[in-house]
Amino acid sequence: MANLLEQLRKVTVVVADTGDIQAIETFKPQDATTNPSLITAAAQMPQYQDIVDDTLTGARATLGPDAEATAVANLAFERLAVAFGLKILDIIPGRVSTEVDARLSYDIEGTIAKGREIIAQYEAAGVSKERILIKIAATWEGIQAAAVLEKEGIHTNLTLLFGLHQAVACAENGITLISPFVGRILDWYKKDTGRDSYEPHEDPGVVSVTQIYNYYKKFGYKTEVMGASFRNIGEITELAGSDLLTIAPSLLAELQSTEGELPAKLTPEKAAASDIEKITVDKETFDRLHAENRMASDKLSEGIEGFTKALITLEQLLISRLAELEVPA
Repeated sequence: MANLLEQLRKVTVVVADTGDIQAIETFKPQDATTNPSLITAAAQMPQYQDIVDDTLTGARATLGPDAEATAVANLAFERLAVAFGLKILDIIPGRVSTEVDARLSYDIEGTIAKGREIIAQYEAAGVSKERILIKIAATWEGIQAAAVLEKEGIHTNLTLLFGLHQAVACAENGITLISPFVGRILDWYKKDTGRDSYEPHEDPGVVSVTQIYNYYKKFGYKTEVMGASFRNIGEITELAGSDLLTIAPSLLAELQSTEGELPAKLTPEKAAASDIEKITVDKETFDRLHAENRMASDKLSEGIEGFTKALITLEQLLISRLAELEVPA
């Protein structure tokens, strides 16, 4: 009998949710996705010190010897996610997601500019924009910025997605891919209800992604669904058949070491037969539905704050490392 990971690959595109290049080499996913927390964690691993140091050295060369250390570290910070992305793209056959600064989550023009800048960095390194997904928080402003980038041929991945209203707005704006967060939805419901656990089929995160998948397939949207942020392999197996699933290395290892039958739980046929009402989401509707959805409101704000803290931590790490590199001999 094949292991669960082998069987999952037959019905779903498996994506590695990590900035750890060694883990990506081990599991050989089709695509990979990172976020500020993952890049910050990877940047502190000894095996990736050369990537950090090379990025800092390049930033210093760009700005010159008289530039303030803070300015050099900030430029290196902007380049580091791309540096990791380039290393990842040497390993995987597909796409890598690189995230826009979370502090721009409510800034349409700032997000557009940063998305273009990230693509320019990849193209300068000889990588086609077809292999890059610009990752943007699924605020109303983020979705509008992503829509502009999509019209320019820049593909986007809308993240921190917790509600159907966000998913519908993404689909109606021609977004390439969305990343609904399964585990974080579960976390919220466990805290809100006081329940210790849910069976996989009734897990609120699983239910949410299933609803989004069925909606997209029933109404013919091309936007891809990539479940993310898993807490256990039960959530993953319940979403077998989703377009993509992005999975942390620890759970990839558990799937690989577990044998059993894994049928597709999500299929276009089941979606077509589902009883779903179509809705249209303009800004007024989005704002109203978002305000009514306490979970989505809480988790979107919390996610942006968490990614922002990770970015600040990374900036401080780079400033400290630059000081070490430039200590006079």
